[in-house]
Amino acid sequence: MVIKVFLASSSGSTAIKKKQQDVLGFLEALKVDYAPLDIACNEDNRMWMRENVPVEKKPTNGIPLPPQIFNEESYCGDYETFFDAKEDNAVFAFLGLPPPPGSKEAKEAEKAFILENGPVENGTVEIETVESETVENGTDDAEDEENLEAEEVEEEILDDDSLKAPVKQEEAQEEVEDEEAKGEDDQPVSEEEEEAPEVTEQEEEDE
Repeated sequence: MVIKVFLASSSGSTAIKKKQQDVLGFLEALKVDYAPLDIACNEDNRMWMRENVPVEKKPTNGIPLPPQIFNEESYCGDYETFFDAKEDNAVFAFLGLPPPPGSKEAKEAEKAFILENGPVENGTVEIETVESETVENGTDDAEDEENLEAEEVEEEILDDDSLKAPVKQEEAQEEVEDEEAKGEDDQPVSEEEEEAPEVTEQEEEDE
């Protein structure tokens, strides 16, 4: 946004010259960027200024005198309204600009805001409380999720054990059967069974 100051560089009125110097000097002191537009040497500037000054702000003859101040296309005011804003520490509001941090106008605006809406600290405390509640709820949700995951893992382990149990029983039965078979093979042969072949051999010789 550019502040436009319409002025007359070759005005014969010392009062107009002084007003113009006051406006420009104060804008420079506040480090506000502005564009001086001369209506004495530029007919377009003079016509634009006359057309865009509101009717209620024009003098009885209908010709506004410099300095006239605009913010882009928006009319701010003339020297009198600028001077009143200067006295009230409200120049930035008059120009339609945000006051710089730490300036008198910013402090005045902050005081007015506190009077209307209450201390800013209350708002901060409320915000902090809401944020802390959100964080606590978030941690509770995370803990619940971890507990659910642990239960699912335990169920999976139990399922694996239940599946492994029948397999182990079958393996144990097979081992018992193998041992029984080995036991039968290892049993000692009786004397009668050993003599039996000898008797048959003698019978064959007698024949």
